Amino acid sequence: MGKKSKKCSSSKSGRMLWYAFTAAGLGARGLAALALVAISLKMHPLKYQSKFFNACVEEIKESGNSIAESVRFCNGGNV
Repeated sequence: MGKKSKKCSSSKSGRMLWYAFTAAGLGARGLAALALVAISLKMHPLKYQSKFFNACVEEIKESGNSIAESVRFCNGGNV
């Protein structure tokens, strides 16, 4: 008894379906990568805002106010 040889389906529709699913997978990965880039670009200015806010709090705190008063002042409140 010999081994049965399996014939791969090499029909044109099967190949087109395989290409379609491959392209869809690559497209989804590309879209996810673009979404991550967009998120990182949106978060980049937060780094500078936080540095500015921390410097403001430190400056007001050095003038003799408590941390809570410094944070309230830097958020736009009065001392």
